[in-house]
Amino acid sequence: MIEQQNLIYVGVDLHKQHHTAVIIDCWSKKLGEVKFDNKPSAFPLLLKELKKYTKKGLSVVYGLEDVGGYGRGLAVYLKDNHCWVKEVNAKLANARRQSHVTVQKTDSWDAECVAKVLRDELERLPDAKPIDLYWAISQLVTQRRWLAKILTETVKKLHQQISYSYPSYKKFFSEVEGKTALAFWETYPSPYTLKDVSEEALAAFLRKYSNNGLSHKKANQILTLIDADGETYRDYQQSRDSVVVSQVESARFFQEQLVSIEDEIDFLLKRLGFQLESMTGIDVVTAAQLVAEIGDIYRFSSPDKLARFAGIAPVTVGSGNKSRNYKSKQGNRELHDIIKSLAIRQIGVTRTKREPKNAYFHSYYERKIAEGKTKQQAVVCLMRKLVNIIYAMMKKKSAYVMPNITVRQAG
Repeated sequence: MIEQQNLIYVGVDLHKQHHTAVIIDCWSKKLGEVKFDNKPSAFPLLLKELKKYTKKGLSVVYGLEDVGGYGRGLAVYLKDNHCWVKEVNAKLANARRQSHVTVQKTDSWDAECVAKVLRDELERLPDAKPIDLYWAISQLVTQRRWLAKILTETVKKLHQQISYSYPSYKKFFSEVEGKTALAFWETYPSPYTLKDVSEEALAAFLRKYSNNGLSHKKANQILTLIDADGETYRDYQQSRDSVVVSQVESARFFQEQLVSIEDEIDFLLKRLGFQLESMTGIDVVTAAQLVAEIGDIYRFSSPDKLARFAGIAPVTVGSGNKSRNYKSKQGNRELHDIIKSLAIRQIGVTRTKREPKNAYFHSYYERKIAEGKTKQQAVVCLMRKLVNIIYAMMKKKSAYVMPNITVRQAG
């Protein structure tokens, strides 16, 4: 490790059009500032400026907040030029800015706060490793999240429109957005369009789209429910029906896009060789989310550093002879929430036999509760254990093997 007095720290405030870099020494004294455009042709300007401060044998370390977004191009350029680059959590920089009596908000001050966090937290910050494969997975995960959100909104609107014409629509199909259901809403957007359709014809339609899963019984049920609902026809019915058809087409489009993007995610994950899906509760999407947020596992020298990065490691607060551990509100909150959701899945039970989905973690959780911890505290303990396991699985590219539960553990 380079001695602190032999380092100068460069904090960079990143934006879509331009970046601002502030240079400080080991005593937090501001040495200089440089602004440059966010494009590869302008990045050499930063290195040229830094040469003014490295003539006396000093080394440079760079701190960037957004290495996966606006700052990725700069991060790639710096790494290609063998520079030392650290990823600075935005919450840490924001906390540094808020800690001052007079709170400022300028590009220059933001960059200086990043530089000061870089100086104080250097050993605990992860290295920035903007590898293209991880970045591509991250972009796909972001796109999938957006598509899933849009699909959810579209389905909500479809529910609303269908309810006007079919008050009992929820009893028609188990899933309103299922393949057979969408085909039905598209072909028969209102009871008016069913007026000349016999039970036999409707049964044939259902058989076709459900792969023979539905037939006369379902057709009879739907027609009976429609009769029980009463007359729902209104003026301009055809215009309202066109809205339903449009929403069905949108829902189907976003469903297809989700399948396509998940196939692409699966393809890229296989190139990494991880076996995260071997653990209960981790599917391809969850595995991709973990990889997108963690990135190259080798930028974390230990599970402890990964836990701190995810905001799972406790924060110790003390005064006088008293001290207490508090839940951290810093770290990567996306990764924190992914691991929390995964932890909750581990302690779930099956619907039918009510058996634990993961006997080891379920036993561990129950043991923590028996020790006097609250449910929330027990989940945090479980999250911390998961970090250790995920870290080992990613580093060794190994599959998950559930540990044996001893009598002592089970009790």
